[in-house]
Amino acid sequence: MTFWDERYGSVEWAFGTEPNDFLRESAAAIPPGSVLCIGDGEGRNGVFLASLGHEVTSVDLSAVGLGKARALAAERGAALHTVQADLAGFDVGVGCWVGIVSIFCHLPGALRDDLFPRLVAGLAPGGVVLVESYTPAQIGRGTGGPQDVDLLETPGELARRFAALACEHVWEGERLVVEGAFHSGTASVVQYIGRRVAEASA
Repeated sequence: MTFWDERYGSVEWAFGTEPNDFLRESAAAIPPGSVLCIGDGEGRNGVFLASLGHEVTSVDLSAVGLGKARALAAERGAALHTVQADLAGFDVGVGCWVGIVSIFCHLPGALRDDLFPRLVAGLAPGGVVLVESYTPAQIGRGTGGPQDVDLLETPGELARRFAALACEHVWEGERLVVEGAFHSGTASVVQYIGRRVAEASA
């Protein structure tokens, strides 16, 4: 059993059942259509987007988490497609997503080097990448997130990795994050929204 299977194995919801605040506030930036949620765990963010009418695919390493995601979707009458996969080998596709959402999906730097260009390629023209992540300043706070700097992100890193996109929002600072037992308290976060510029018609 993986670490994440164990974390999601409780009857409680590790990060709650309500969507991330930044995603809720920024969801209007995502055009109608197919949305990919990476590291979606128990599905709170994917189910929220599905409830808005998006065709959502939630990808996570944990079969246990995705089982709870399907249960949450059923409870709320939302259609959610789930895929159990390691993001290192997951086929993002090309030009097929109007939104790609990464909420506190903390990955090793080497994996981000490989994955983020694939996320950019996966966006349809006009599509957006939306990210919220803990920053290195979160280490030692005890309010959530990994304690390994290699798993954390900065505005400069996101701007570099998503340089092919038009940046619509980037912010680093402290905010109150209350999302279940494991994200609880004032936290240092970075938020980013980048859009693939729509191709001009011939």
